[in-house]
This record gives sequence, structure tokens and C-alpha cells, in this order.
Amino acid sequence: MDNPFKGSGVALVTPFNKDLSIDFNALKKLVRFQIDNKTDFLVVQGTTGESPTLTFEEKIKVLEAVQEENNDQLKIIFGAGGNDSFAIGETIKKIPSGVDGILSVSPYYNKPSQRGIVEHYKYLASCTSLPIILYNVPGRTGSNLSSESTLELSKIENIVAIKEASGNFQQIMNIIQEKPIGFDVLSGDDAITMPLIALGAVGVISVVANAFPNKFSQLVHNSINGKLELAKKIHYELLPITNMFFEEGNPGGVKVSLEAQGIIQSYMRKPLHEVSNDLSSRIAKETKNILL
Repeated sequence: MDNPFKGSGVALVTPFNKDLSIDFNALKKLVRFQIDNKTDFLVVQGTTGESPTLTFEEKIKVLEAVQEENNDQLKIIFGAGGNDSFAIGETIKKIPSGVDGILSVSPYYNKPSQRGIVEHYKYLASCTSLPIILYNVPGRTGSNLSSESTLELSKIENIVAIKEASGNFQQIMNIIQEKPIGFDVLSGDDAITMPLIALGAVGVISVVANAFPNKFSQLVHNSINGKLELAKKIHYELLPITNMFFEEGNPGGVKVSLEAQGIIQSYMRKPLHEVSNDLSSRIAKETKNILL
């Protein structure tokens, strides 16, 4: 099975009302914003969507709202990850039809061995025929999915890609150099998307693209097409606000930018907390500058 997810993907935020119920109207507005501005695929209920704070029933309602607005225009990936292999397997079995793939974060907190991580993903792959994207983000999970383990998993038919957010260029280059045809690397770190594509990655699952889908898509596709001077210009244009978005945690920063554009409100569910007034002002100001 070849990887069907290439280009500029967005890890959708989940908009909330003031009472912290899901704002489905804003969610559909965000999806339309992505479709109209060159995003290639959507990721529903990744960490950026505050998935740890939503019930399974809420996640499915979010997915259904995205599917309704998307109307089969873009491919949709659903986030399903955790540290209980059997529970996640059962979740995957309950995912409604119309989903094109699954993004699954490496097990966190209980810090399994490499063999344990490999067996975890093998089990998840046995629970579905959908393509699976591995997600390596050691800064959140407390453990690293090594290049050796990734390459072992790349041999499984429906494991088609890895979202790499380790920041370890040597590890990522090892995967790109040794991977089989049909298995790809996607950047999981907005700030290094351009250099990773230059090294052989095929796209990104982005936070920044929530707020600037057209510009980030240009960055990604110029990089893929070898137009590195154009890509570099956009990279450095977006780099300051990219850093701001992560300054006090994700997705607080990008939600402020989306609010400044009149797309969603910036409410988040606990334990996440809105960003400081100073950072909020800087993000709103930089957002306007970028959109000029």
C-alpha cells in the first residue's frame, strides 16, 4: 500500500464556545477555510485538536462535522493513539466509514521498549485495513521511536508513513535513506518542514497551516518542486509566528491567530490555558502583518 498523504496537511484545532462546548459552526468554517486555501489533507483529533480532553463520542461528532463540510474534497485522517494497545485497537474498529487513514502516536507515559512499541503498532495494523501513519514525538511521549523500529514497521502493508517530530535529523535521514518504496516521512515540526522536504520528506502535518493554509501550502509545494528560494522566503516569513505559536504551548497560540482572523474563538479546555496577554497581542499583530 502506497502512502496517499502528501503535501500540506493540517492538524485541525477544535473550536470551543465560551462554555467549552464544541463550536461546530466555527469548526465547519475552519474546514472551509482549509479547502479554499490549498490544504491537501485534514487531520481530525490529533493532539492539536485537544483530543485528550474530548470523549470518544465528541471526537466522532467532530469527525462527522468535518466530513459533512469537507464533502469528500480532501482526504481525512483520524487521530487514534494512546498507551493501551487493546483499547486503541477497539477504538480503531469503531471509526466510522469515510475516513481515509489513521494517525497514531507512539505509546506515551508507560515508556515501552522498542520491541513493545513495534508490537503495539503491529497490533493496531491488524485491527484495520486503513493506512496508518506512525507519529514519533519524544517530547510528548517520553520515548523515541527509533529509525530501526520505524523501518521494521515500514514493511507492514498498511503502515504507510511516519510523522516525525523528534527533531533528530540523523534519525530522520536514516529513515528516508533506508525506507521501502511506498513508505514516506512527513514532517511533524513546522519550523523544519522545508529542510526535511529538501532531504526527502513528502509533506507535513502542520499546526501553523490552521491559520495560514495558503502560505504553508506554498512553502510545502515549492519545497517539493525544488523551488527552494521561494520556499525559503515563506519559511522565514512564517518562522517568527511559528515560534510564537509554540511559546506557551499548543494550540493556544494558533487559536489566537485564528480568532484574530474571525474564524474561531480561542477558548481551550483545561488543563490547557489561554496564552498571556503579551503573547496574544504579539500573535494578533504578526497575523495582521502576514496577511497584509
